[in-house]
Amino acid sequence: MPVSRRTQRIMQTLAPFMEGMIGARSDRPVVADFLAGNPQEIAGREYVETLQKWLEPQDEKWFGYGTPTLPSMKAAAEGLSKELGIEFDPLDIILCRGAHGGLAGCLDLVVDPGDEVVYISPPWFFYEAMILSTGAEPVKVKVRPGDWDLDVPAIEAAITDRTSAVLINTPHNPTGKVYPPETLQALADAINRKNEGRERPIYLISDEAYSRILFPGTRMYTPASHYPYSLLVHTYSKSALAPGQRLGYVAMPPDMPGREELRMGFLASALGSSNTLPDAVMVYALADIDRMSIDLDALARRRDVVVSALQEMGYELHTPEATFYVLAKVPGGDERAFVKRLSADGVLVLPGLATDTPGYFRLSLTATDRMVEQSLPVFEAAIKELQPAPA
Repeated sequence: MPVSRRTQRIMQTLAPFMEGMIGARSDRPVVADFLAGNPQEIAGREYVETLQKWLEPQDEKWFGYGTPTLPSMKAAAEGLSKELGIEFDPLDIILCRGAHGGLAGCLDLVVDPGDEVVYISPPWFFYEAMILSTGAEPVKVKVRPGDWDLDVPAIEAAITDRTSAVLINTPHNPTGKVYPPETLQALADAINRKNEGRERPIYLISDEAYSRILFPGTRMYTPASHYPYSLLVHTYSKSALAPGQRLGYVAMPPDMPGREELRMGFLASALGSSNTLPDAVMVYALADIDRMSIDLDALARRRDVVVSALQEMGYELHTPEATFYVLAKVPGGDERAFVKRLSADGVLVLPGLATDTPGYFRLSLTATDRMVEQSLPVFEAAIKELQPAPA
C-alpha cells in the first residue's frame, strides 16, 4: 500500500459515504435528486450580483495578501449576536473556508496526536476522517434512539484522561434535532466534572452549520450559553444554499478563557495548514451574504408535504425541527435494495450506511417542489413492494 497507515484508516472511514453516494446513483434519467444539500435551481440574482459587485477591484491590493477582514468580522459578530443572544467580540470571529475549514481549524487548535475526540453519531460524513487527520483517536457516541437527543451519560462515560475535545452538531444532520437548553446544560455539567484536576480543559466544538435553517416554532440553542470552552462553527453555505462558495467562521464566546492566545493559535493554524483563510471576494461579500437567506417558508412547506405524504404511505419518521433533511426508516430494512429500487425510477436518496444509520435513508429538502411531486408515486410503489406483509 503506497499511502500511510493513517491515510488507510481515513479511507476506511470514508468508504461508507463513498459507497452510499455511488450506490444511490442511477443509470436512468434523474427524476428527483435528494442525495445532498445541493441547490437544484439556478442561484438567485441577489447572491450572484453580490459576488459580481465584490469581484470588481477597488484598489491594486484587492486580491493581494493582507486582505483587511475587520469589517467582515464585525458583520459576522453582529449577525451571530442577534441570532444567539450572546454579545460576540468581532476579534473573536475567525473567518474560514466554510464549516469544513472551521472544524479542521478547531481540531488543529486544541487536539494533539494521541489525544481522543468524542464525537456524536449519526455524524456528518467527515468527522471521523478529520479527527484521524490530526493524529487523534475518534471515540463515537450514539445519540439516544427515538428522540435523537444527546446521550449525556454515554458521552461522560466516553471521556477519558486523553480526551481533548467533544464534537457535537446542532441542529443535527441528519435527524433535524435541535438540542434543548436542558440537554446542553447537562452536557456542560458532565464535561466540567471531567475537567476537575486537568491542566487543560476539554473543548466543546459545536458544528452549528444549520443554525439558520429552522422550521416554524423552533429556536436555536448553543452550548456557548452553558459552557465557556465552546468553539462555535458557522457557515453561510446553508443559509445562502451555495455550498461550493466556501465562507464561514469560528466564534468564541465572550467568557472564553485564554481568548487572546486562542486567537493567535487560530492564525498559526491557518498559516500552517491553510484550514482557514477564505478567498478575498468572499470576505468582502460577507456583510451582504450575512443578511441573505433561502426561502425558509417554502422549505417548511416542502418538509410538511414530504413528511405527511411519506407517513400516510406507511414510512416511519420524525418531523425534523431544522436542517434540510428528513430521516426515515427503510421499509423492509434492506437499505441497499430500497435505494436501488428508487434509483431504478430516477429517485436518488442517501442510504443510512453513509450516515451511520443502518436501516434508514435520508432525503434532502433542497430538491424542488416538482421533484417532490414526481417522486411521491415512486416512494409509494417502493414501500408497497418492499414492506413485509403483516403477519
